[in-house]
Amino acid sequence: MPILDEKLGDIYDEVLRRNPGEDEFHQAVREVLDSLGPVVAKHPEYGDAAVIRRLCEPERQIIFRVPWVDDAGNVRINRGFRVEFNSALGPYKGGLRFHPSVYLGIVKFLGFEQIFKNSLTGMPIGGGKGGSDFDPKGRSDGEVMRFCQAFMTELYRHIGEHTDVPAGDIGVGGREIGYLFGQYKRITNRYESGVLTGKGLTWGGSQVRTEATGYGTVFFVEEMLKARGDSFDGKRVVVSGSGNVAIYAAEKVRQLGGTVIACSDSNGYVVDEKGIDLDLLKDIKEKRRARVSTYVEARTDARYVEGGSVWDVACDVALPCATQNELNGRDAATLVKNGCAIVAEGANMPCTPDAVRLFADAGVLFAPGKAANAGGVATSALEMQQNASRDSWSFDHTERRLADIMHGIHDRCLESAELYGKPGNYLAGANIAGFIQVADAMLALGVI
Repeated sequence: MPILDEKLGDIYDEVLRRNPGEDEFHQAVREVLDSLGPVVAKHPEYGDAAVIRRLCEPERQIIFRVPWVDDAGNVRINRGFRVEFNSALGPYKGGLRFHPSVYLGIVKFLGFEQIFKNSLTGMPIGGGKGGSDFDPKGRSDGEVMRFCQAFMTELYRHIGEHTDVPAGDIGVGGREIGYLFGQYKRITNRYESGVLTGKGLTWGGSQVRTEATGYGTVFFVEEMLKARGDSFDGKRVVVSGSGNVAIYAAEKVRQLGGTVIACSDSNGYVVDEKGIDLDLLKDIKEKRRARVSTYVEARTDARYVEGGSVWDVACDVALPCATQNELNGRDAATLVKNGCAIVAEGANMPCTPDAVRLFADAGVLFAPGKAANAGGVATSALEMQQNASRDSWSFDHTERRLADIMHGIHDRCLESAELYGKPGNYLAGANIAGFIQVADAMLALGVI
């Protein structure tokens, strides 16, 4: 691990001391601090105003009890979180994650990442994140509804279209957003469309929102390829996961001329050398809610590998789109050995620090999630624009706006990397560009 600048090392030590046991948060902070040495050297005013120290401490952390009743009449208790990290650029913006792994450290890592991701979009939104250790898998619609209503009964007092605007994340899709919005409306007696994003198209949602994170990741990679005089034509692509991000990343890769040859879930992975059949995958995951292992029942030429790593499949482009720290050093070494040229994070921090260092040493282009997967929150911000103006845009118009935003993020990353002596380093460029925009806003607003 590279040695931090002395001042940044002191800040990191303070983060470790003040936030014990929150490994994911520590990792996210360290990733950003590793890039900021040249910035603090050039801009001592950031240190004088303790901007980085303030950035590492959330403006507000909310933890609450969520009691609800299951179908058998049993009272269940979960824990809810909302970390409102930084509002220098606008209202807090970031998703809600419902998953058994959720605890304060996960929410803080996601919220910290969200600050820089939202900054990179150029949209006026701050960073926040939330969720619960509730698991919607296997629960009836009635149970999910009752949980969401109980969750919102506390959360409603902390959010609003000019304060904090949650969206979906893992375990929170259109169904959950509907129940959450319904309870917010019920409690407040306001039809405040802008308080949540990811809504249904018939009641204030935006076109392309479902596709946005996957599409945006691929738009970013398209720009990476263009920068080296290349394109997706003929490229073999491996995507981890089989949720929304993975499915729609695969869809956009196919539209741009590439072939997605493998995808996965938590049980194993499927390899289809002819190209993953997206209609079949959508049917399996979105309608039947089944495992990817059932894919080979309809596509007999494909093969299913139980367990193992999808990164063992040779490819030109790797898109980790499942969850944090899914791609480790061993996986990275395999990708490098097999000739992978580009890795772009469709999920939040899916590559471990060891993997990222291996990619850098091998000359593999690496796009961090805060840049590559910013399409989801960018389209959420476009949904907020439509809500504010009581407007509704077409799919094509919204997709063009998304593509423009992702192209802009790509260019800002490269320009910042070049300016601070790290040409071609997308990780450094993303961290620096995202940081400077927020830091300058914090200086302008004073010590608050």
